[in-house]
Amino acid sequence: MKETDREAVATAVQRVAGMLQRPDQLDKVEQYRRREARKKASVEARLKAAIQSQLDGVRTGLSQLHNALNDVKDVQQSLADVSKDWRQSINTIESLKDVKDAVVRHSQLAAAVENLKNIFSVPEIVRETQDLIEQGALLQAHRKLMDLECSRDGLMYEQYRMDSGNTRDMTLIHSYFGSTQGLSDELAKQLWMVLQRSLVTVRRDPTLLVSVVRIIEREEKIDRRILDRKKQTSFVPPGRPKNWKEKMFAILDRTVTTRIEGTQADTRESDKMWLVRHLEIIRKYVLDDLIVAKNLMVQCFPPHYEIFRNLLSMYHQALSTRMQELAAEDLEANEIVSLLTWVLNTYTSAEMMGNAELAPEVDVSTLEPLLSADVVSELLNTYMSTLTSNIIAWLRKALETDKKDWVKETEPEADQDGYYQTTLPAIVFQMFEQNLQVAAQISEDLKTKVLVLCLQQMNSFLSRYKEEAQSYKEEHLRDRQHPHCYVQYMIAVINNCQTFKESIVSLKRKYLRSETEEGVSLTQPSMDGILDTIAQEGCSSLLEEVFLDLEQHLSELMTRKWLLGSNAVDIICVTVEDYFSDFAKIKKPYKKGFGEDADGHCDTIVAIAEVIKLTDPSLLYLEVSTLVSKYPDIRDEHIGALLAMRGDTSRDLKQTIIETLEQGPTQANPNYVPIFKEIMVPSLNVAKLLK
Repeated sequence: MKETDREAVATAVQRVAGMLQRPDQLDKVEQYRRREARKKASVEARLKAAIQSQLDGVRTGLSQLHNALNDVKDVQQSLADVSKDWRQSINTIESLKDVKDAVVRHSQLAAAVENLKNIFSVPEIVRETQDLIEQGALLQAHRKLMDLECSRDGLMYEQYRMDSGNTRDMTLIHSYFGSTQGLSDELAKQLWMVLQRSLVTVRRDPTLLVSVVRIIEREEKIDRRILDRKKQTSFVPPGRPKNWKEKMFAILDRTVTTRIEGTQADTRESDKMWLVRHLEIIRKYVLDDLIVAKNLMVQCFPPHYEIFRNLLSMYHQALSTRMQELAAEDLEANEIVSLLTWVLNTYTSAEMMGNAELAPEVDVSTLEPLLSADVVSELLNTYMSTLTSNIIAWLRKALETDKKDWVKETEPEADQDGYYQTTLPAIVFQMFEQNLQVAAQISEDLKTKVLVLCLQQMNSFLSRYKEEAQSYKEEHLRDRQHPHCYVQYMIAVINNCQTFKESIVSLKRKYLRSETEEGVSLTQPSMDGILDTIAQEGCSSLLEEVFLDLEQHLSELMTRKWLLGSNAVDIICVTVEDYFSDFAKIKKPYKKGFGEDADGHCDTIVAIAEVIKLTDPSLLYLEVSTLVSKYPDIRDEHIGALLAMRGDTSRDLKQTIIETLEQGPTQANPNYVPIFKEIMVPSLNVAKLLK
């Protein structure tokens, strides 16, 4: 109490402090006192009323307890009287055994009398039931069937109670009602037929489907009642339990499986697109069926049947089984792609299970995979193996087709900028694009693997391309009249190298998330090197072709025939101009040396001309020294040939100049590009010039 008083005082002090925070509130002290007094009186009144109510309740409770005690005493006395009377009447009860037996017989006879009418009318009811089944009146037929089964089961139960060991009478009853089981089976067949067509029936005649479900529900209740009675009496009528609900789901499951399997209308032999058609039909049928089940069938079944969830599970399992069967077949590469795309993407997309009309009942994130990871992995391995073989074959065929173009009598096609080209790069990379687009439909991982495969095979292909270009050159050198358009097609081969390089870069940029992904970037330098080699060898072949045509005319220069009069220079100029009109159709960077650096080479010609046209032989050494300082890669045979071309230099002077230049050190400019090291001076030409 002291603690309570202290808390009350503290609370009061706090309230007073809250009321008197400003000086002007002192004027309202009397008002505050009256208000608190009213509150106190109100609280005391409520407290008194509550205490009074509690006291009244206690008083009432004590009164009721007192009355209950008296009642208990009365019951106790009554029980004692009953016990006394029962002990006195034991002998009397034992003498009534005959009466008890008579009561049992009476109940049996009463049951027999009650069922007598039904017993005599069994044949008629059987005929009526059969007619109703044939007419499709399933509910009425089932009602009569239940009457027959009830009469049979009632008689058999009474016989079982009276003499469970009397099998003869039980057999007699069973045989008399023998047609009942046949009617039950016939009715069940009709029910299963309706269920097999349930997706059609629910649209045309939903009441028929409802009737079937009602019949199944009736049988389920009878099954439960008989099983409950079995626990007490151990008696089970023949044909029970029927388990028609369980059989109903089994029928639906078989129907779903048959519907999925029956969608394959074609084979590979009759239609190359058989699998695509098969999968598309499955997609359409399953989607339509589930939408009907969600919107219509659920209205015909009790909620606890969970018909849509069960049908969804059946369709999923049937699809999984069918996909496994297809995966086990010897599928081609494009068929594997179609199957995996459907399984991994289409199945959960908005075109099928992710369709808005199936939401929210269908959650694609909860669906199990149609194919296990092992099966998918095996299919992917098979696909990659088959694709590898196909790509090798496609590349070989593309190269063989391109080689046939090389020997045509007509020039190759030119692109929009006028550069010669063949269709080989377009064919190769179109094939790569198609396979990469297909792989991208399945997964990013497969797309990357296919890209790696394409680039690996491209590497091998370029080696073969290099060999074929070399063979093309060698074949031409054996007979330079064929092929007619050798130069133009060699230019196209060179240009193809640049197209290949650009296409490889474009392909990687388009299909790789990052440049270093899967180490694919490591393949680029290798292919660039092969392509540059092919192009460089092609350029050398073209230059060789030029000099082979000019060899006869070049050999006439600086000879007596040339001095007496010759058109060799005109032929050389026309020939070079003709060739370089073709060389202008070579793409960068392979055009370098075919015109872009001509100015630098012209300076070299001017420097050589200065040596040739010098009139004062005493300045020859100085002029040659200047030439050697500008072109440090010039060799002795070049100087000897140059001096021989002048025609006024003695052998001793030539030797003196060469020996003097060899003694002097030469330092090349770091940016100098060698020119003379590529120029060969045959000894025959030198001897010719000295004549």
